[in-house]
Amino acid sequence: MNLLRNIKLAAPLGLVTALFSAPQGGAQVAQPVVQPLAAAPDPADGFGGYLELVRAKARARGVSQRSIDAMTDGLTYNPRVVALDRAQPGSRPGSPPAFWPYYRNHVDAARISGGRAMLDASAAIVPRIEAEYGVPGKMLMAIWGHESYYGRIKGDFDLARSLASLAYEGRRRSLFEGEFLALLKMADRGVPRSKMVGSWAGAFGNPQFLPSVYLRVARDGDGDGFADIWNNRADTLASIANYFRDAGWRRGEPWGVRASVSAEFNRAGLAEKLQAPNCTNVHARHSLWKTVAEWKALGVQPQAPIADQTMATLFEPDGPGNGSFLLTGNYRVILHYNCSNYYALTVGLLADEISR
Repeated sequence: MNLLRNIKLAAPLGLVTALFSAPQGGAQVAQPVVQPLAAAPDPADGFGGYLELVRAKARARGVSQRSIDAMTDGLTYNPRVVALDRAQPGSRPGSPPAFWPYYRNHVDAARISGGRAMLDASAAIVPRIEAEYGVPGKMLMAIWGHESYYGRIKGDFDLARSLASLAYEGRRRSLFEGEFLALLKMADRGVPRSKMVGSWAGAFGNPQFLPSVYLRVARDGDGDGFADIWNNRADTLASIANYFRDAGWRRGEPWGVRASVSAEFNRAGLAEKLQAPNCTNVHARHSLWKTVAEWKALGVQPQAPIADQTMATLFEPDGPGNGSFLLTGNYRVILHYNCSNYYALTVGLLADEISR
């Protein structure tokens, strides 16, 4: 990825020039003259120039000058978001950490009771959204609860400053510059600047959408002409439901079910042989796909209703004997939201707990 920076190069550290002279009356060695070290380059030196390039790209994509000025005038580089991004853990070598401690941290009593209360409070809204989009209300609540704790934790970073800084830093410029341009388009759609706050990485609102996702799937759930995913319950739920439908959610099919595996079950030859085009490590932990009827014949018994003809993959997050799941195609829809097995699994399990 090209780095578009305008940074002065510092002189090599410890550069010393020794000058020797031999005046009349005997050879003498002059004291070495040490050149002063150049100051370390300021990482924000080229930020203003980079903003000019982005402003030009925005104009070329049809964003109004009014929105460009409103979103970029006075914008400064934010080193904090860059530090937070660089601190993100990469892929860990060896075996993944245990799932169940992660589960207990994300599917606790407070999050379950909060989801049930929100589902009850949305009783007049949810049936209509379920009918239109085919996504169960419990799943919408689980996403909302997982992403922003039902709207309690949405972030307070200035999105324009965060996205512009992350794009300028350059390691993932294609991603963050695209999201910054999408944010400018949101301004053109009438989203006020005051609403454009969220996580350091650019996600915002109750469902923590990125700007490009907002432009693509956000929906006006109450007919007032504005998709308010920050404060409006109907808009929030309709937008999450539309995201799931857009990603291929199958109406009437569960995300997966807990399963019991017989002691005689033979796991040999069940490893997935195809490589997923993205999130390879996530999908590599799943088995081959078989019908539920075929799994039953092999000794894997679902612990909740699921049709025999449903295609499913076996997943044992902590290995044999520590919990097993049969996952359907709808599980992969949850992975679209966040490509992590532990994220998707806890969302599905939280949804089930909310509906109990």
